[in-house]
Amino acid sequence: MKLLFVCLGNICRSPAAENIMNHLAAQSTLSNEIECDSAGTANYHSGNPPDRRMQAAAVKRNIPMIGSARQFTKSDFTNFDLILAMDRENYQNILALDPQGKYRGKVKMMCDFASQHPDKEVPDPYFGGAEGFDYVIDLLTDACGGLLSQLESTRTRSRSVS
Repeated sequence: MKLLFVCLGNICRSPAAENIMNHLAAQSTLSNEIECDSAGTANYHSGNPPDRRMQAAAVKRNIPMIGSARQFTKSDFTNFDLILAMDRENYQNILALDPQGKYRGKVKMMCDFASQHPDKEVPDPYFGGAEGFDYVIDLLTDACGGLLSQLESTRTRSRSVS
C-alpha cells in the first residue's frame, strides 16, 4: 500500500504524517506492506527538510523526521494507492489536477481517520508557536493510528476471503 500525505508546503504537516505513519507501521503487522511519502500542493519549499519546529515536536515523541519537500504532481495519482489531504484547501487543490474525477476515490481527508480528536482538518502550525506543532503531532498520531487500524482490518478481511 503506497500512501501519500499532502499539505501546502510539505515541511510541516505532511512530512509529520509520513514519518508518524512510518513509525507506527514499523511496529505493526503491516511493517513491510506500507510505503509512505509526502508532498505539497505548492512549490514554496521544494528540497527543504521538515520544519525544525516540527522536528522538535516529533523528537519529543521519539519519532524521527526525515525527508525533503516536493510538489504534488499528476503522476502521484497513479503512483499512490491513497492520497491524504491535511485540509479542505489541499483536498480541493489535489482534485483540481484531476478534472475528470478519475482518481477522486483515492483522495481522502486525513482527519477522517482520527478517533480521539474532533478536528475535520489538520491545522497548519507554521505561523504559530510550539504548542501548535505539538498539537499537530498528537492529532496526526491519532489519525495515522486510525488509518493503520483500517488498513490492517482491510488486509485481514481480504486474506480471509482468499
